[in-house]
Amino acid sequence: MDGGLALIQRAMSSGGKGGVFVSLQKSSGAHMFVESKDDLSDEQEKDMLDYLYTSQYQMRGIIATTLGRIENQNPDGYTHAVFMRFQMKEDVARFYQNSSYLGVLKNHVMPYCHVLTNVDYESEVKDDILPIFRKGEDFNYGVEYMILIAIAENAPHEQIDDALGDLEKLEVELPSLIVQCTQGSNLNTSDSEYTHAAVVRFRSAEAFNMFLGDSRYRDIWASKFQPITHKALAVHFSVDPVGTEIM
Repeated sequence: MDGGLALIQRAMSSGGKGGVFVSLQKSSGAHMFVESKDDLSDEQEKDMLDYLYTSQYQMRGIIATTLGRIENQNPDGYTHAVFMRFQMKEDVARFYQNSSYLGVLKNHVMPYCHVLTNVDYESEVKDDILPIFRKGEDFNYGVEYMILIAIAENAPHEQIDDALGDLEKLEVELPSLIVQCTQGSNLNTSDSEYTHAAVVRFRSAEAFNMFLGDSRYRDIWASKFQPITHKALAVHFSVDPVGTEIM
């Protein structure tokens, strides 16, 4: 990893029974949400997603990418989602100005979509090469779950941190379901009304459905998030294997 990343130690509590100490790396994630046109053909969809996915091999700083067709209906009408992980926050800013990326948008994305929304956040990832690069058997399959949250302006910072912290703890408490969970404040508020975002990778569709019905998640959402949330959007898509070699 690049030396510009900060290596820290942090305690992650597990149900109040002591702590699990893990070494973490800071990384930045960018989300793209697309509302495609109604007459988008399978060939056009494949063209759009292929060009977005292969952007990671042409631009510096991108260390992981997943994308797919959103499988659940949502009030904002989004049809596709993209998650990209960057080494540093500065890489995200350079990415948005990259001529290759702008060309992909102009020629292979915007002709097929109505709306394009970006959400960026900085988070901490376990300091291990496979979780950082989202490679290996655990990341080959599964479901990507993206949650966007618009926190009320008058919400106390302590309540926000408490809610996000409890969501993060679920990765430790539900290891049979969750592969990785990251979350943080939106750094790109000029492009979105959402103030915070989270991405949770599940081991399978069955694990994802079990999580949605789990009382711990439902209690956290009802007691911690709903009282301070103005608006929320949750979407998910299936992840297919695209190789296991670390680029």
